[in-house]
Amino acid sequence: MRILPALLLLGTALACKTPEQVVRPQPAPAAPARPAWVSVRPVTVDYYVGIGMAPKSRPDHLESAKKNALNDLASEISVNVEGNSLLYTLDRKGQFNESFTNSIRTTTNEQIEGFELADSWESTTEVWTYYQLSKSEHARLKAQRKAQAIGTATDLYRRALASMAQGDLRSAVDQDLRAMLAIKAYWGEKDLVDVDGRQVPLANELYADLQRMAGGVRFAVLPERCQLDLSNRFSRELLISATHRNGTSTQELGQLPLHLSYPGVNGTVTELKATDEEGRLRSTVGRVDPASRARELVVKLDLERLVSPELEPPLVKALIASLTAPELRVPIDVVMPKVHMKSTETNLGQPMGDAGLGVVIREEMTAQGFRFVDRPQEADLLLSLNASSRQGGESAGFFTVYLDVTLNLRDRRSDQVIYEGGQQGVKGVQLAYDKAGLDAYKKAAGQVRKELIPAAIRSVL
Repeated sequence: MRILPALLLLGTALACKTPEQVVRPQPAPAAPARPAWVSVRPVTVDYYVGIGMAPKSRPDHLESAKKNALNDLASEISVNVEGNSLLYTLDRKGQFNESFTNSIRTTTNEQIEGFELADSWESTTEVWTYYQLSKSEHARLKAQRKAQAIGTATDLYRRALASMAQGDLRSAVDQDLRAMLAIKAYWGEKDLVDVDGRQVPLANELYADLQRMAGGVRFAVLPERCQLDLSNRFSRELLISATHRNGTSTQELGQLPLHLSYPGVNGTVTELKATDEEGRLRSTVGRVDPASRARELVVKLDLERLVSPELEPPLVKALIASLTAPELRVPIDVVMPKVHMKSTETNLGQPMGDAGLGVVIREEMTAQGFRFVDRPQEADLLLSLNASSRQGGESAGFFTVYLDVTLNLRDRRSDQVIYEGGQQGVKGVQLAYDKAGLDAYKKAAGQVRKELIPAAIRSVL
């Protein structure tokens, strides 16, 4: 066999190759060792620590790891809400819901500056970042920001006081709100500041000033009761004035936004108006629903329209909603007219008596406040009702009758027609003509309730 000599020759040839001719696979570079801070969170008295991780499958894994680390860093900076601070007070009163209060803490309490990257590490699937922030540097920067914010807020508060002294409630509220927003990061603290020789917790003082301004608004109306009747065609103009009471002084409030509402025949009537330069406005009340149980004009300070829409709407809206808006309730007396009714109702020439539509009309109008009188000279309105039925023919043992109804309502003093309407050809079918006529009257009664009487009442109001 020649296999053995061949193997010997091959071995000899390989042994004779130079080192450069031998190709050996290079080992892969070793991955950096997993640092201890990835597994065990560092504890240090000098720094706040933030650790963040993001999977490399994310296209923004580097930025995401940094964001997570900074969020972690912020969460380590504990902020205690001090007793008697504004945030503590609002929490206790339940004027902000818990999620909103937490949102304020999260978004406003910490502004992180001066942080630095301490280390980073990545594996084949993850990226880790380690940021730290010097506690002493954080305290210095926070104190600097706070001093600037308090200075701005104090200046705005002084301007608010000056504006209120001139009767400019809108500017005063705007400046107080801007002052509160300037120091919103410190609502959980109760630092005292000097304002015109007084030591006050500024955030609480600003909020209290807003409450004093809103609570000091006073409304007056002439006449004090709004009476609507036929003599004024159920429409009355009212004069509303707005003032602010501060100690012993009273100031007129010009350009004050007001919200007015009252129950109308077609639903709640709402008006958004503002006082003139003298703190007055005129408003006409009319077409009031006489069946409403709460017949009153409600005059209310429109706090939302009092503030600028640019001032962080969600936060400012919650602040404004926690204030008590002053309001005035003006009674509305709807005095419905007296009515004398004359009715002529027949069924195929025979009087209907109490079985006709007159009873239905009296019931419906009385329920709406109208008063029926026996003598025409005592009435404000004269109502004329005419109803008569006529034969329509017979077919297969069924008899048809048609009913014609007319209704007329006039002002007794002016003889002016206020309403005129009716129903023609209301069909009744029965086994006899007289019964068919009664059937027509029954159907007409439903139409009178749903259509004629409501239309007549609307024409009066």
